[in-house]
Amino acid sequence: MAKRFQITLAQLNPTVGDLEGNSKAAFGAWQQAKKMGSDLIAFTELFITGYNTQDLIKKPSFCKAAQDKISQLAQTCAEGPSMAIGGPAYIEKKLFNAYYILADGKIANVITKHHLPNQNVFDEKRIFDEGEISGPYKVGPIRIGSPICEDAWHSDVSETLSETGAQLLLVPNGSPYYSGKNDVRLNKMVSRVVETNLPLIYLNMVGAQDDQVFDGGTFALNRDGHLAVKLPLFEECLGHISLQETDEGWNILHGELAKVPCDKELDYCAMVTGLRDYCSKSGFKKVVLGLSGGIDSALVAVIAADAIGSENVRSVMLPSPYTSQASLTDAADLAENLGCQLDNLPISDSLDAIEKTLSSIFEGLNSDLTEENIQSRLRGLLLMAVSNKFDEMLLTTGNKSEVSVGYSTIYGDMAGGFNPIKDLYKTRVFEISNWRNQNHRSWMKGPSGTIIPENIITKAPTAELRPNQKDSDSLPDYPVLDAILTILIDEDGSMNDCLKAGYKKRDIAKVESLIYGSEYKRFQSAPGTRLTQRAFWLDRRYPIVNKWRDK
Repeated sequence: MAKRFQITLAQLNPTVGDLEGNSKAAFGAWQQAKKMGSDLIAFTELFITGYNTQDLIKKPSFCKAAQDKISQLAQTCAEGPSMAIGGPAYIEKKLFNAYYILADGKIANVITKHHLPNQNVFDEKRIFDEGEISGPYKVGPIRIGSPICEDAWHSDVSETLSETGAQLLLVPNGSPYYSGKNDVRLNKMVSRVVETNLPLIYLNMVGAQDDQVFDGGTFALNRDGHLAVKLPLFEECLGHISLQETDEGWNILHGELAKVPCDKELDYCAMVTGLRDYCSKSGFKKVVLGLSGGIDSALVAVIAADAIGSENVRSVMLPSPYTSQASLTDAADLAENLGCQLDNLPISDSLDAIEKTLSSIFEGLNSDLTEENIQSRLRGLLLMAVSNKFDEMLLTTGNKSEVSVGYSTIYGDMAGGFNPIKDLYKTRVFEISNWRNQNHRSWMKGPSGTIIPENIITKAPTAELRPNQKDSDSLPDYPVLDAILTILIDEDGSMNDCLKAGYKKRDIAKVESLIYGSEYKRFQSAPGTRLTQRAFWLDRRYPIVNKWRDK
């Protein structure tokens, strides 16, 4: 009779630093695996500590506590399926990113990560020591090799495991989302399957930590490179998969093949997930934001409603003498469509008081950007007061185009704890807004239908800080601006690359100067959901003071 082997794949959402909570989640999942008759339950990279821990994991007391939790799990889960779980390991005064195999009440094997990523959001070479390439471990009738995350992006670890007797590759990951990542992962893992002629399971965590969102999407490939199983993206779940031994080797039996949504839905789900987990993991149940009647704050309000529910979203309109009636109407219509609270706090009296206070020192000087910034900072002051009084986290609403060129006021509209659209260019804001108006999913807590009024989407963008102001007065039109920004930031291109793409030298030079001159603002800005490989924070680290300019 052919041998069978069942694995439960734990695509779960750990919280960084919550050793007790992560351990309880692991035990609960193990109990489910035991009920299902599984031989092994597998968790993701550094599950016990949460991921990405950054320098927290270098704290000896934290590491010891994490290792103690793993030892406790080994003892508690002695009678039932084996467990494979990620955690830190101190071995001979070295710190490793490790994968523990727990069986029969003890730690049976410790696999250490060999390739340490040192790009984008990862700093593992400065945190961990490089492990030796480990051999396979045996669970029941099968020998399993576990390249840990980055180890599977290189051929040597998988090939060594194959040569030393592995019959299955089980890859635990903490792989964060960026647009297009799903296809990149699949192609890389198909390469490992072709090279080793082994079936492969790619197990990824789900949830968000700070700016990074982990999208799950766990999948299993047979030796022919075809998908046997794919778990849903952005969804916690336990996947129970079976393998059967054949004359050619172990084969993964076909199971669920979850649909991969379009790129707009994936980006939107990432922003919702990012905000939801940032709130829940930092202890906020409600949020507040300034609603201007513009597209950016409208989209942020809808993201917030989908993340935590409309009843937990407070929007505040803060009209000045330059706020149009159309903006007031649009904001009110949005709040009504969304079903969220809308408060009105005019800033005219406060603005008059500040201008009076400054009149003596500003006497004889013309009005300029200073007076515009005062309006923005007044709004930031009032929104922070509401945030403090009602314990509601303030959301900031600047898109990536504005964040790139500093078209925002530090301590004003940049005030806040989180920015869901920080990595979303303005042109993309319009695309995502139209997509959300036309689509609703079961994971969205906000209402369905056309939520964002058409006038908000079609009217010319404006900050309304002076009469008849338009964003295009200060910046190239957004399609041009975003194209230049994509070349200079996302592609790390030069002025010459922009010229070759057909853009005007005047526009390119202005945009480049604004990017570099705004670094100090970004250094102090709120974190926001990472959607690309060149998001502002760990992906792109530039000096605050920088005199270099391209010629």
